[in-house]
Amino acid sequence: MIAEDKRIRIIAGHYGSGKTEFAVNYVTKLREMTAGRVAVADLDIVNVYFRSREKKEELEAKGVQVIASNLDTSAADVPAVSGAMTMPVVNRAYQYVIDLGGSSTGTLVLGRIKPLLDHSETDFFMVVNTYRPDTAAPAGIIRQMRDLEYAAGLKVTGFINNTNLVRETTADCLRRGDAILKEVAARTGIPVKYVSYVEALLTEEVPDGLAGELFPMELYMRKTWM
Repeated sequence: MIAEDKRIRIIAGHYGSGKTEFAVNYVTKLREMTAGRVAVADLDIVNVYFRSREKKEELEAKGVQVIASNLDTSAADVPAVSGAMTMPVVNRAYQYVIDLGGSSTGTLVLGRIKPLLDHSETDFFMVVNTYRPDTAAPAGIIRQMRDLEYAAGLKVTGFINNTNLVRETTADCLRRGDAILKEVAARTGIPVKYVSYVEALLTEEVPDGLAGELFPMELYMRKTWM
């Protein structure tokens, strides 16, 4: 259960992994399950495409504090973040989700909060879509993982199997990602924490025996015409 994950959840992943979609769904579910304060930081400021701060109005209406650029706009991409990003790290009244950049370069923004992080209360999740070329096989996933860990100065604590073809996703897609990530887990000792899928787009039954907790999602970030 997400309420049992560590207080600070850092969510990273290669470009096209669906990291931001997962992060927005994750913090929404966390808000529903948690009575205290919940915050999400959009720290994806390098080569951005989908941005969790685009959903600031909807998230704040649900009681989620959104931390992003000091500029109060979603229409401009500025490689800067608010100093408020450190507040939920040190204030233990908060459950905190960090939507990190999509590459090892994107993780460098963590440098500002890394000295404040207590590793015992921090999860570092890597979202993986095995249909992306750089994470299509165990060796590529492990290479990307090592790059993320080196740049972030943190160890990945769990994988998110988000293997999908958007509206063409089938049960076989989930099986494909599951087989590949089970091999990665065997090689690294890092568990598959969740298997995520957009419930409304999957017309088949979710296969049995998948590694990780099932994590049905809504499609928040992708427009209907995409």
